[in-house]
Amino acid sequence: MSNQAVNMADMTEEKKRLLLKQLLARKDQGQAAAQEAGEIPEEYYRVDKFPGYRMLMEQMETFKALAMDNPYFSAHEGVSDHVTHIDGKDYINYSGYNYLGLSGHPEVSAGAKAAVDRYGTSVSASRIVSGEIPLHRELEAALAHIHGTEDCVALVSGYATNVSVIGHLFGPNDLLLHDSLIHNSVVTGCQLSGARRLAFPHNDYDALEKLLVENRKQHQRVLIIIEGVYSMDGDIPDLPRFIEVKKRHKCLLMVDEAHATGVIGPRGFGSHDHFGIDAGEVDIWMGTLSKSFASCGGYICGSKALIDNLKYNAPGTVLFSVGISPANTGAALASARIMMREPERAKRLRAKAALFLECAKAHGLDTGPSSGTAVVPIILGNSMHCLRLGQKLAQAGISVHPIMYPAVPEAASRLRFFITHNLTDEEIVYTVNTLAKELSALK
Repeated sequence: MSNQAVNMADMTEEKKRLLLKQLLARKDQGQAAAQEAGEIPEEYYRVDKFPGYRMLMEQMETFKALAMDNPYFSAHEGVSDHVTHIDGKDYINYSGYNYLGLSGHPEVSAGAKAAVDRYGTSVSASRIVSGEIPLHRELEAALAHIHGTEDCVALVSGYATNVSVIGHLFGPNDLLLHDSLIHNSVVTGCQLSGARRLAFPHNDYDALEKLLVENRKQHQRVLIIIEGVYSMDGDIPDLPRFIEVKKRHKCLLMVDEAHATGVIGPRGFGSHDHFGIDAGEVDIWMGTLSKSFASCGGYICGSKALIDNLKYNAPGTVLFSVGISPANTGAALASARIMMREPERAKRLRAKAALFLECAKAHGLDTGPSSGTAVVPIILGNSMHCLRLGQKLAQAGISVHPIMYPAVPEAASRLRFFITHNLTDEEIVYTVNTLAKELSALK
């Protein structure tokens, strides 16, 4: 490295990150030498010296000035319908995934309150011991109906659902094949399972086929994992084609429906509803309760054999885990009943998403592969532009979350808009017009 002083102000963000990595690498080399000399580096016993933490602090310094002025990073006082309250001001909210507008719905709130009044704030035990309440099975029956499956099990965490289920069902003799844009919870579950893991290019079932031709016979169980709607891009995979591939190679197929349930399909029942397929064609349906179901937790739908296996054998699902709380169960059950009773909610949601997408494309904005689901990205390809544009939108009364490096590659940096049922057409048009105007000024 040159002995001349480095002018950080003149460097691009990419060069700054590269320089930081080089400096950390040199320090790590020095620590390795010290360890050989019998010393224990601080990074081995002090959390504040962990490399990941040091990188985090550097990134926070880089964006601090803009982030401090962006209301998104402030504490939200509350959410009412599609409006979020921050520091006493109302913002049109595109930062949360209350897709069907059921969080705050009187019937859902009443369901949560009634559950607390009857069962308390916690079930206080694993469901196998004494922590199961009747609402658990009522919720699971409703979720199984929505997904068209034999049975269901609900868990306390959506993230932990993928980790626990994949980690339990698969092991070192198995192969896990997932879409390159799959959620981190799936990747973590794959890693903890000890199985071999391969990623195939996004939505590319031909590439998946090739991987199976090359690798299937070397393994016992093989699981293919995709999402019903991808949370970063809002696109929908060709599920029937993936089913064909899984059948041809005698694999299992898992579909993460976190952003699909309540959104796609004539009834809003998710991917099987959208494609008009028999839900039994998919071995494992996974979903979350924090989005369309206005609650918190995760669930797995599938055959009775699958659910029994998970309930009594899988650590972190029911075994060794407290049951989902009464309030969360009551809220999710009320939401499921509204979803089944009012399929027009999903239809109105998709109409609003289509309007947002239509307006954005009319302004020439890059919406990536989004296809009318409730997720619409506006891809900018520059993290600093994302923050500055987010700040301008906040000043105009619009709250939207920037997705930047390292969450996505720098070239894919974006503002991600979650479209919800309670948005008005006027708010959507105002948002996109303001977005286009401020982006033009920024460039």
